[in-house]
Amino acid sequence: MTIQLNTLHDLPAAAKLFLEETDNRKVFAFDGQMGAGKTTFIVSLLKAMGVEDIEGSPTYSLVNTYDSVAYGRVNHFDLYRLNSENEAFDIGIEEMLYGGDYCFIEWPEKIANLLPENTIWVYIRSKENNERTLTLDLL
Repeated sequence: MTIQLNTLHDLPAAAKLFLEETDNRKVFAFDGQMGAGKTTFIVSLLKAMGVEDIEGSPTYSLVNTYDSVAYGRVNHFDLYRLNSENEAFDIGIEEMLYGGDYCFIEWPEKIANLLPENTIWVYIRSKENNERTLTLDLL
């Protein structure tokens, strides 16, 4: 599945479509270079899930956890500053990844060995004029 984002105004509809088309799957690995829009899209997903007090990227805390009335617990990981998989174990990542919560993961390659088999990979690529393409690997 591919979602085209031409402007920031496309984000709410794209987030809604994303949630509808992922069939209640819960672990998402967002792949994209720095500045590709991973955090921006995840914030749009959180808003579409009814989360109101969004803290932004958890760059230093590694994870922000939210509660959604419609979707339950949602974990937003930013693993950019993660130094090792052992550090991920220290924050209890296995319980979060395998506990049935929604998990949106930035820089997932740092914990690739720990991800569940049914993780959906989301590739965000920048195009000309600040357009973005999201490609979901829905195996």
